[in-house]
Amino acid sequence: MRTTIGYTVESIGYVIGAQGLVGFGSQAFFGTEWGWLHKVVDLPPAAYLGIVAVGLALVVLGVRTRKAPGRREAV
Repeated sequence: MRTTIGYTVESIGYVIGAQGLVGFGSQAFFGTEWGWLHKVVDLPPAAYLGIVAVGLALVVLGVRTRKAPGRREAV
């Protein structure tokens, strides 16, 4: 069960981090809005960096959950 939860949290983290990175890059360098996050909320470019940090935190949490000690391996 930990493996499933770990992969799920990690996958969600990748999507959130990518949307934050695309949102920041598009506003900071091109002056446009890319991705789907801008359709939900209107954020300044610096706030998108926070979203990238949340995505990275979820990826780390997912990896740690998958590799938690005491997990039995199937033989």
